Amino acid sequence: MLTVTKDKMLPTAIVGSYPRPHWYAESLRGRPFKVALADSIFREQYFDAVACILNDQARAGLDILTDGDARFDLDVGGRSWFFYPLERLRGVSGHSDKAPGWSKRLDLVPGQILAEVQEAYQAPTATARLGRGPLEYAAVWQVAQRMSERPVKFGAVSAQTLSSMLWPGVYADEAEMILELAALMNEEWREVAQSGCPVIQVEEPMHHFKAQNPQVSDRELEFLTEAFNREIAGVEAEVWVHTCWGNPNQQAMFWERPSYARALPHLAQLDCDVLTFECASSGGRDLALFADLPADKKIAIGVVSHTNTVVEPPEVVAALIRKALQYIPPERLIATTDCGFGREGLSRRIAFYKCVALVQGTNIVRRELGLDEAEVRAADARLAF
Repeated sequence: MLTVTKDKMLPTAIVGSYPRPHWYAESLRGRPFKVALADSIFREQYFDAVACILNDQARAGLDILTDGDARFDLDVGGRSWFFYPLERLRGVSGHSDKAPGWSKRLDLVPGQILAEVQEAYQAPTATARLGRGPLEYAAVWQVAQRMSERPVKFGAVSAQTLSSMLWPGVYADEAEMILELAALMNEEWREVAQSGCPVIQVEEPMHHFKAQNPQVSDRELEFLTEAFNREIAGVEAEVWVHTCWGNPNQQAMFWERPSYARALPHLAQLDCDVLTFECASSGGRDLALFADLPADKKIAIGVVSHTNTVVEPPEVVAALIRKALQYIPPERLIATTDCGFGREGLSRRIAFYKCVALVQGTNIVRRELGLDEAEVRAADARLAF
């Protein structure tokens, strides 16, 4: 299925979110995207913000761009990543200050920043059978792609991860609800692909988190694979799967990042073109494990961190890419960020220069690999700002 990255050597991209310009003060506030675009103030701010975010990435030299998840409201701790779909799916209502997934994974008490983030999330319940609703992902992507000649990637939360912020309610159990969500999201992803989107990123299937719990069986992990493959069945685009170790308010959910080891055999069975992994935060500790992943999948590694405000020197980025090349051939490697840059935790200036460092570090290695000098010079020229 690979199209966009098929013939590119070490393509570069960010995961998704990007800090808002300070003047972008409007939000959707639960409105359908197309309805909100009838609001002239929102429309102007949204279009201008997307244009700025795309321009920042293009100016930094990235090969594949994103709209920075500009559709998301400026909520506490990245809440809108979950709640953009939850506020628009049919059959969802109510609220609880305990989220199903978070409550099981994290022992949070007042006085911790993640406890404040969880309190803000107020997880709803499936009070009726779920229906698709006005997610309008295709329209969101089209707005951004019309503003750039470079491919624009569209990403959103996976069905099974939505279940960690939604109580099953009318469903017999979480598994039944996940399968319903997967069917609904499949319709949405197909529509995005049919609209012409070249790269679709499905974010955070739960394998790597669930695998940290020894009480979770391999059969449960296999179920997650089956559910994910249902979610993207028939999606005619280059499909990326993003995994990381969390990004609430740019906070690390695990101070010492866990290993992907147990989850990898299950992630390898996902029907996708690209698997992405958080690597900058761990210094690439798991890179050797990726050597055994199927050869038909590309590997995108995070080479700059989303939880650290210090901009990585290009030489540090290059060193991590070189380390990855000991296990992954260059034609299968993509350089990206550990996760999105969010809307609260990093400033736009820091995010921009992390993008610049990502490209500069990649260009160092491209030259070492003998990549066509004219192509590298063109990439460098984009950095002459």
